[in-house]
Amino acid sequence: MPATPGAWITTTARNRAIDRIRRERTLREKNVALARLAELEALAGDETDVSGIPDDRLRLIFTCCHPSLPLDARVALTLKTLGGLSTGEIARAFLVAETAMAQRIVRAKRKIRAAGIPYRVPPPALLPERLPSVLAVVYLVFNEGYSAMTGALVRTALCDEAIRLGRVLRALMPREPEVEGLLALMLLQHSRRDARVSGDAELVVLEEQDRARWDHDMIDEGLGVLDEALARRRVGPYQLQAAIAALHARAPRAEDTDWPQIAALYSALRAESPSPVVDLNHAVAVAMADGPDRGLALVEALATELDVYLHFHSARADLLRRLGRFDEAASAYRRALELATNETETSYLRRRLDEVTAP
Repeated sequence: MPATPGAWITTTARNRAIDRIRRERTLREKNVALARLAELEALAGDETDVSGIPDDRLRLIFTCCHPSLPLDARVALTLKTLGGLSTGEIARAFLVAETAMAQRIVRAKRKIRAAGIPYRVPPPALLPERLPSVLAVVYLVFNEGYSAMTGALVRTALCDEAIRLGRVLRALMPREPEVEGLLALMLLQHSRRDARVSGDAELVVLEEQDRARWDHDMIDEGLGVLDEALARRRVGPYQLQAAIAALHARAPRAEDTDWPQIAALYSALRAESPSPVVDLNHAVAVAMADGPDRGLALVEALATELDVYLHFHSARADLLRRLGRFDEAASAYRRALELATNETETSYLRRRLDEVTAP
């Protein structure tokens, strides 16, 4: 009980009211932005039609992903304006503080105003230069749906919308292997949706999932799209990630997973698209292929870069648990709990913490 319940109730009510006002203000701002984009799009007249983009939302995403802005800024601004993501959700995707992301978005808006960058749907010849940021927007929308920051772990509507946009993109640009790679990746990952949370709303990690509950029609579709992408022999980051997801999808049991091949694909991904998160995934794959001690050494090297990343601490805790170093694992689980914002993930981490601290 709080020392002064009345004051606590008043403070809590005030904070809830502030949060509600902020949400309503954000919604109004998004509606105004969408209305302005729609108005400018209408004023463009035939210019909209010649873009060849057969989907209203995708047209607006291409419009917002203007190459005059830095890649991170254009992706963040588009996610905020059109993707339905909060500043906190976008910040989590970029591994930065929410205040830093808010400033980044404000700076992007200022540059648009100062430089007079027009909200104009690009003609077909300019679509390829905007494609990388468009793919990033679609993938980050999918990721927030796949592992939500708050609420239900899986926001199916976001995943479905990202996959729908991926299919539209594939129809629009049928010979772009990275478009196919992204679509294959989303299909293969989303095929596990029904097995990722138990009936009592507990997180079920990949190695413990009932693979009979995976959507095998979606897996077949994803594998087919990936085969078409790889046949073009222009491999990129999304295709490599899809190839990793395909190895999981093809394994009838968790113990049949080809971890050495997954580790090799992550090595290729590190060369193609280096990032600390890719390094972490590579370390986990090495741990599964060659033993948790080897993987842990690679994970420990990322401590500084990924200290605020939940999955760094949960992965480190899991490897320490597998090695029987339970006190260290408990500390890592506690740090992960400090960073967790989704109740499903929090419940899972508490359960793991109880396992390594049980007498």
